[in-house]
Amino acid sequence: MIRFAGSGLTVPPPLSLYIHLPWCVRKCPYCDFNSHAAQGIPEADYIDALLLDLERALPDIWGRRIHSVFFGGGTPSLFSVGGIDRILTGVRTLTPLLPGAEITLEANPGTVEAARFAGFRTAGVTRVSLGIQSFNPRHLQALGRIHDDAEARRAVELAATHFDTFNLDLMFALPGQTLSEALADIDTALSFQPPHLSAYHLTLEPNTPFGHTAPPNLPDEDTAADMQLAIEARLHEAGMQH
Repeated sequence: MIRFAGSGLTVPPPLSLYIHLPWCVRKCPYCDFNSHAAQGIPEADYIDALLLDLERALPDIWGRRIHSVFFGGGTPSLFSVGGIDRILTGVRTLTPLLPGAEITLEANPGTVEAARFAGFRTAGVTRVSLGIQSFNPRHLQALGRIHDDAEARRAVELAATHFDTFNLDLMFALPGQTLSEALADIDTALSFQPPHLSAYHLTLEPNTPFGHTAPPNLPDEDTAADMQLAIEARLHEAGMQH
């Protein structure tokens, strides 16, 4: 009997493929990801390098099928529809991508257009993850986001129109945020009936403007804990499972 890589498995487990597209319009002051403000994206050259990297990694994944693909960043929705299509064509050519694989693309509401969403869907993207963070214009400004509350709502509407499933990212314990404001963001998100919702605590990371040079005034720990408990209760009441 042949076992896989000393794991005790007789069948190699499936893989998820993460593809990093590291450019943003502007880097947020809380972000410590490998992302960079775009001064012109070398899209074609980057895709060349990305597909070469994937090709060179193939000996390590022989026999393992890809069941999901995730485009993270950065802001992957800054790439052209043609660029995303070229990447996915390369993935399909080089790897055993399952026919029903979930393909997610992170999108920033500040870069969303209906034609681009439709194009991403045509290219093979099956799900978008929207970095909403808040529906409150004051909090969006405090976070350094490039979109406003109207763009956030419009982006969710477009996601629901073009994709069968989507995710909304929200943050809580924001600068100057109250418990009622945190719950208002959750209620607004729930009004769009998202299949998936991520709500996470803003953290001040080292080597970011928020964590190093200009820390904002955040809710105290007790208030933040109250927010988390209230958010979990509200989502449970709405029928969402953790």
